[in-house]
Amino acid sequence: MKKHNHKALGLWALCLSVIPAISFAQGSIHGTEVDSKQQSKPNIVFIFSDDAGYGDFGFQGSKVIKTPNLDQLAHEGVRFEQGYVSDPTCGPSRAGLLTGRYQQRFGFEENNVPGYMSKNSALDGDEMGVPVEEKMMADYLKEQGYTSAYYGKWHVGGADKFHPLNRGFDEFYGFRGGARSYFAYDVGKAPSKLELMERNFAQYQEPKEYLTDELADEAIDFIERSTEAEKPFFVFLSFNAPHTPMEATKEDLAKFPNLTGKRKTVAAMMYAMDRASGKVLDTLKRLGIEDNTLVVFTNDNGGPTDMNASDNFPLSGTKSNHLEGGVRVPYVMKWPGVFDHGTTYTHPVSTLDLLPTFFAAGGGDTSTLENIDGVNLIPFVQGTLQDAPHEFLYWKKDTRATVRAGNWKLMRFPDRPAELYYIDNDEKEFRDVAAENPELVKMLFKKIFEWESTLERPRWLLERKFENYDIDRMDHYWQKPSDGKESEGKLLIRPASAH
Repeated sequence: MKKHNHKALGLWALCLSVIPAISFAQGSIHGTEVDSKQQSKPNIVFIFSDDAGYGDFGFQGSKVIKTPNLDQLAHEGVRFEQGYVSDPTCGPSRAGLLTGRYQQRFGFEENNVPGYMSKNSALDGDEMGVPVEEKMMADYLKEQGYTSAYYGKWHVGGADKFHPLNRGFDEFYGFRGGARSYFAYDVGKAPSKLELMERNFAQYQEPKEYLTDELADEAIDFIERSTEAEKPFFVFLSFNAPHTPMEATKEDLAKFPNLTGKRKTVAAMMYAMDRASGKVLDTLKRLGIEDNTLVVFTNDNGGPTDMNASDNFPLSGTKSNHLEGGVRVPYVMKWPGVFDHGTTYTHPVSTLDLLPTFFAAGGGDTSTLENIDGVNLIPFVQGTLQDAPHEFLYWKKDTRATVRAGNWKLMRFPDRPAELYYIDNDEKEFRDVAAENPELVKMLFKKIFEWESTLERPRWLLERKFENYDIDRMDHYWQKPSDGKESEGKLLIRPASAH
C-alpha cells in the first residue's frame, strides 16, 4: 500500500491556492477538438442506468451480477476508474448531466419528488424542474444537425414546459417522474400522470412488454430510421433499472437460482438492462455504423443498498451521501478509431463532462460554450492533454458539502467536524487525516465556501426528516474497522422496516 507524508502533501495542496496556475477546467474547454479528417459527424448513443451498484457489473469485478454486453463494451472501449456524478440522487444528477453545469447554479439542489417536499418549499408539484432558460444537451446537438431522442426516465421537470420535446429532443417515449412499474398500469391505476408512459407529447401509451426491453426496442427503431435517413443521431437511453419498484420477469429471475430476496431481483433487473443494452449495441454492428458511433454508459448515482440490494463494493456509502459509494459510478466510453481499444483512464472525470464531450465530438468549438462546468474529455483520453481534467470537484446538499482536490477529499457534515481523506490509498474512506493536516482543511473549507458563493439558493426543499435519513444511511454503510484493519466489505442490507 502506498504511503504518503500527509503534512507535506497538505503544504503542496496549499500552494495550489496561491500559485497562479492554469485552470484545468477552463484550459480543457479550449483543448484539442476532434480531427475533422477522421470521419463525418459521429452518432452518439448514451446508455444510462438508474440506482445501479458500483460493484454490480462484471467489468467492475462482480462475480454474481451478469452483465456480458456492458462488460464487452468496457473491454472494447475506455473504462474510467474514477467517474463521478454531480449529485448522489436522481434528479439533481440528471440536471447537472443534461446542462453540463453544477445544478446548484440554478437552484436544483435537492431531489424533486412531489408529495415529499417541505410545506415551505418555494415551488411544488410539476413546477419543480430545470429552468427553461438553461440550455440542454440536445439543444446544442440540434444546432449541429443532430436528430435526438429520449427514452425512459426523465425526472427533471413534470410540467409541460419542462418536457423533453421542449428541451431539444425530437422524439420521446418515457415517463416524466422518478419511478414507475416495469409492467403496464391498468387504466386509472397509475399513481399520477408523471408515472404514465408517454409517446412524444401527452400521448399516453403503456408498454406491451417488460419496460426495460421496450425502451431498447424504441431506441433501436429510432436508430434504424435515422440511419436510413443518413442523419447523425443522438440517443439518450435512460433506463429506470434497477431503481425500485423491485420487479423482474420470471424468466430473468430464473437466471439466478442461488440468490434470494431483493438480491435475486436486482440481479434479474440488471440482467435485463444489460440484455437491452446489448440489443442496441448489436444494432449498431448490424447497420454498419458501429465505427462511426460514440457510445457512453454510466449510472446516475451510487446504489441504494437498503432499497434495492445493490452493492457498491469496494466503496463505502450509498445513494444520497457524499462517500465514494454515493458519487462514484461505472463510466465507459467507446469510439472506434478515436479512443484506444480496451484502455483505462485514471484521473477523476464527471458526468458534467458529457455535454462538452458530445459537443466536441459533433464538431463543435468548445471555446464557444459559456457557463459550463464540464470539460471536453477527448484530448485527455487521447493523451493530448496530460493534466487531470478537473482541479476541483464539488458536491452539496443543504449544509453537507464536499470538495475533491487532486487525491484529497474534504467532507463537511451538519452533525460532526469535517473529515479529510486521501483517496489514492484510502478509497473506502476509513482513515480521517484532518487532524494531521489542519492548514489543508482550512484551505479546502474556504474552497467549498468560495464555490457555494457562486450558487443560487435551492428552488425547493425536501422535508427536513430526509436529511436525517441520509445521515443515518451514510453511517450505516460506512463500516469503519474497529481494529484498524479494513473490513471485507460484505454487502449489508437493511430490513424493510428501515426503509
